[in-house]
Formats: sequence, C-alpha cells, structure tokens
Amino acid sequence: MLNEAKIDAMTHKAVLVSAQRLVIKVGSSLVTDEGRGIDARAIATWAEEIAALRKLGREILVVSSGAVAEGMKRLGWPNRPHAMQDLQAAAAVGQMGLAQVYETEFRRFGLQTAQILLTHDDLADRTRYLNARSSLCRLLELAVIPIINENDTVVTDEIKVGDNDTLAALVTNLVEADALVILTDQAGLYTADPRTQPDARLLARVKAGDASLEAMAGGAGTLIAKGGMLTKVLAARRAASSGAHTVVANGREPRLLQRLAAGEEIGTSFIADTPKRTARKQWIADQLQLRGALVLDEGALKALLHEGKSLLPIGVKTVQGEFARGDVVACLNPTGVEVARGLINYASSEARRIIGKPSSDIESLLGFIEEPELIHRSNMILSG
Repeated sequence: MLNEAKIDAMTHKAVLVSAQRLVIKVGSSLVTDEGRGIDARAIATWAEEIAALRKLGREILVVSSGAVAEGMKRLGWPNRPHAMQDLQAAAAVGQMGLAQVYETEFRRFGLQTAQILLTHDDLADRTRYLNARSSLCRLLELAVIPIINENDTVVTDEIKVGDNDTLAALVTNLVEADALVILTDQAGLYTADPRTQPDARLLARVKAGDASLEAMAGGAGTLIAKGGMLTKVLAARRAASSGAHTVVANGREPRLLQRLAAGEEIGTSFIADTPKRTARKQWIADQLQLRGALVLDEGALKALLHEGKSLLPIGVKTVQGEFARGDVVACLNPTGVEVARGLINYASSEARRIIGKPSSDIESLLGFIEEPELIHRSNMILSG
C-alpha cells in the first residue's frame, strides 16, 4: 500500500506535467449548465484550453456527457426518464446538438473533432476493442480531438457501460493514456459530504483504489447527472489498473486544464501506484487466453528482443492454431520456446497468407490492410 509520505510527495505536477496523452471527461451539469441546455460558452472555454495543450504536444481525448440532458431539454422533459426507449430517444435528439456545438467551438481554434459512440460490447469484445483502439489512435495521429460518448441510442441495460465516468476510465485503459481528468461541479473528493457537513475536508492526494474512499463518496448530486462522486472514485480505481493517474476537479475553475498541466494543485489527485508498463503487461499476461502461436525467424527474434520493434509478417515462418483478430497469441523461437505474446492484428487464415512477406504486400495479398504489423509493440509483452 502506498504510504502517506509517498502520496504527499506526489503532486499534480507529477501527474499532469509529464502526461502526454490525456482523457478529459466533462459531466452533464457542466455541459448543459445544470440542464438548461448546452452551454456553448463553457465548451468554448474547454476548447481554448485544449487547443493550448495541443500546442504543447499533448494528445487529448474528450469523453462528454450531455446528450440525454440536452435531449430532455429539447423534448421538454423536466426529469430524467427511466424507460430505456425514452432515454434512447432523448440521447438521439440531444446528440445532434452536442456534436454540433463541439465541432463549432473547436473549429474556432483550428481543431477538428470526431464523434465516437461506444458501448460496453465495443470494449469487451477483443476484435472490436482493437478496432476502437486503432481508430482512436489514428485520430490522435491526425491531431483530431475525439469526442466520445456512450451510444445511448442503441444500448440496453445488458450492454451499457453505465455512466461516462466509467466510460472515461475504460477509454483511458483502451488508449493507454497517462492521466484521466474528470471535470465535475464539485471541488473534488471530501472526507464527507460538504453540502451537509461544513467541516468536511478536501483531499488533495489519495491512493486510487483505497477502499476507504468509496465510503466518503456520496450519490449523484443533481437530477441531471447520473453519476456522482462514487462513480468518479471507482473510475479512478479502474484507470489506475493500467497505470493512469486521475484528477477530479471543478470544471468551472478558470484555466483549469492549463493550470493543472503547469503543476498547480487543484481538486483531488488519485495516484496509481502500479507502473504503466507493469499494468499493461499484467493485463495481457494474466487476463487473456492464448489462442495460437507464431514461429519467428532469427531476424524477428532480434527485432523483438533487442531492438524493441513490432512483429512484422516478414519475420514469421509458421502459424499455429486458429485465432481471430484481437486474440492473444504466443511468439515462439525456432525451438518452440515462447519469447513474447500479444494481441494479433489478423486472423489465422489471413496471417498464413501474409507471413514471410513485406508489409507493403499485405493489401495486395488480402485485398485490405488492418495494420502493417502482425502484433504492434504496444500490444506485446516479452516473456521472462
């Protein structure tokens, strides 16, 4: 367990100053001005701050609530509905306005946006997980700001993520972000509910995953927001599983993102005490089942073990087993000893057609190309 002295030594500067890839989640009450309608001025403020971070070389993804709340306002519904079909209708109506405002405000600062709608199934299925990850990472390479929301127009209770705090944490894990910033209408996590206990103390730095924090967190604070501080505490714990720190702060603070990035302490930092690389390795090594194997030649072994490279088709001699895109497969040396394992970008039938060939031949051999690598380095762990 991370001791108090170690936590106190870790500041927001350690969390955000060095963070290159950030997921920023904004809550419904902020996006919709407590349910009055989409707050274009607030979104413009965040767009300006994100544009400044982009100039510093930061990669930014935004998880935005507000579609259901905006749909409620447009449909004249004062309270959040409970029926699934009503929630889906509100989301469908509200998503139009939400996407339009984000696009308009970010364009003012020369930034393009992309709307991404996800469900739990997109993140639970390995193939769809890889597809979502590839799409998001490519958008970041293109300097596009992904605006992500749960696909409330099609989900049911069985396939819902549940709330956008959880979705933000899942996206943080998905793209291996360095930090998650949750913007809310509260100053951060208090030792008790400050609305009822005036002596409640704001916690500046805590350990993500500390069970005692859940007891301190209350329920949803408004009729518009679905989550509350508890979902943020749980989201921080989930983000920490891939080594990402989390900051929960009041989204109405002026220049909040830039101040956090400059090292100022605002809100509550949830410190992940699992190194990012360790967490990623543990996730691949322990959580997924091997579906097949690739036998590598000496050149590929050298590239993987000594040069830190991805696995290309040209370095594979044999494909063993049957697997789908996104399954975990072993990488074997010529004597059959496992040297690495990772998420495969091609199904076994496709891999057999492209092994031993240069990546430039993939499209002509298959009629399409998913990735130039069989296994990307970021989706691979070395054995031993």
